[in-house]
Amino acid sequence: MDAGLLMEMESLRQAGMADLRKKYREVFREETRCTHREHLFRRIAWRLQALTEGDLSERERNRAQLIAQDGDLRINAPREFFIVDGERVRTRADGNRREQDRRLPLPGTLLTRNWKGRTVLVEVLGKGFRYENRRYSSLSAIATAITGTRWNGSAFFGLTGRPRERKEQPSAKK
Repeated sequence: MDAGLLMEMESLRQAGMADLRKKYREVFREETRCTHREHLFRRIAWRLQALTEGDLSERERNRAQLIAQDGDLRINAPREFFIVDGERVRTRADGNRREQDRRLPLPGTLLTRNWKGRTVLVEVLGKGFRYENRRYSSLSAIATAITGTRWNGSAFFGLTGRPRERKEQPSAKK
């Protein structure tokens, strides 16, 4: 692939939505209603590559159309589609998956909290938490079980705010 094209595509990867919309208008000569950044980037990159290296011939287009009409099409690529050195490569974070909350300590960490004269210990797991040999999906569920009222779990265990603001209230021990 042309080095100039690769550099342009890389700058597009870092571009904001306004710049992507402007480039789309320039490349396709029409406005876009798309609000999905990744989709817009891919459309523009494909079009730039097609303009630089040549598009499909009429015969190839007709053949592709016949194949598309004939087969069951996948909407999403299989999970194993893009693997390098045994690891799946992601173009950006999966929008459908919840990422690890950055306020939470690493799995294996014990969170402690004194509540009404009792020390509460909660273990952070890879997915969820363990309190009194029971698994919970959230700290809020544990805080509610302990207090009997609804609590923000991060606030209850002192995980709100920046790390240096956390004082000796509830502590996180490893």
